Amino acid sequence: MSDSTVMEIGISTFLETTPDVTTGKIMSQAERLRNAVEEIVLADQVGLDVYGIGEHHRPDYAGSAPVVVLAAAASMTKHIRLTSAVTVLSSDDPVRVYQAFATLDGISNGRAEIMAGRGSFIESFPLFGYSLDDYNELFDEKLELLLAVRESEKVSWRGGHRPAIDNLGVYPRAVQNPLPVWIATGGNPESAVRAGMLGLPVAFAIIGGMPERFAPLVDLYKSAAAKAGHDPAKLSIATHSHGFVGDSNEATAEMFYAPTQAQMNVLGRERGWGQPYDRAAYDAARSLRGALYVGDPEYVAEKILLLRKNLGITRFFMHLGAGTMPHREVLRAIELLGTRVAPIVRKEIARG
Repeated sequence: MSDSTVMEIGISTFLETTPDVTTGKIMSQAERLRNAVEEIVLADQVGLDVYGIGEHHRPDYAGSAPVVVLAAAASMTKHIRLTSAVTVLSSDDPVRVYQAFATLDGISNGRAEIMAGRGSFIESFPLFGYSLDDYNELFDEKLELLLAVRESEKVSWRGGHRPAIDNLGVYPRAVQNPLPVWIATGGNPESAVRAGMLGLPVAFAIIGGMPERFAPLVDLYKSAAAKAGHDPAKLSIATHSHGFVGDSNEATAEMFYAPTQAQMNVLGRERGWGQPYDRAAYDAARSLRGALYVGDPEYVAEKILLLRKNLGITRFFMHLGAGTMPHREVLRAIELLGTRVAPIVRKEIARG
């Protein structure tokens, strides 16, 4: 439930295992997974609200099974919420998704969440035997089943891409009732409307341009929610953007640039982006109205507060690294986000 005086701040990651831009060394996926558990524990200790791991099935990301990593940290943490960011629901089985996250919910005593999305990468579709021709239909159908499983212990359901279920039980049940399910979108208007109609919280991935351009999508979401009989004031809105926090504005900007440039250009070649990512694009994104949250704690806090003013968000995910960053620097960024950035943001919001 949303609260106008509350602002959750957390971290998202894809568990990057891209080459170190200085040495060329590639961290093993096993080491990256162990580092993630350490990051989650620290994030909990410094008072951050949520930690999310994205699902990917490619060599430059280690997070093909986010719920397993989150469960590894669940028993070592006390307060932090643990979520996928995202679960590629279209190529997964909603019954197994619910069971996995209900298990995480039990281990963490009610701190699990599911962030469901179509996925911005497509590797999971051929891997699990799905056709991209069914891209939209798969998501719609599987979201329907996930919500049905969440709603009732015994489920009867029939669709076109999975065997029917006839009054069968799904266990274990989550501690939270209901287990939170978010809709994640990169800016698709239909996704925003769907989330609003269903009364589900929404998360927008904002990785380029000016975040304020998402304001019409927020309006669409709230309007759809109101038309469906949901109170928009009680719904949660999150954003996810790349960022990094350091002790010095300029030093942090310098440190974060090369790994970001390298990975953004890899993605640009894959997706046919016209312009290579360069320092001018990076500096524009780092500006106050840009979508890159890089700098010292005071500057990053100022940017988050502007984002909240423009979009009315209740949760902010800082995605720590477009490319691989040194683990010690990641831990320092988490510490600063929890002990310096979050208190500034919370204090300012409390002032009204």
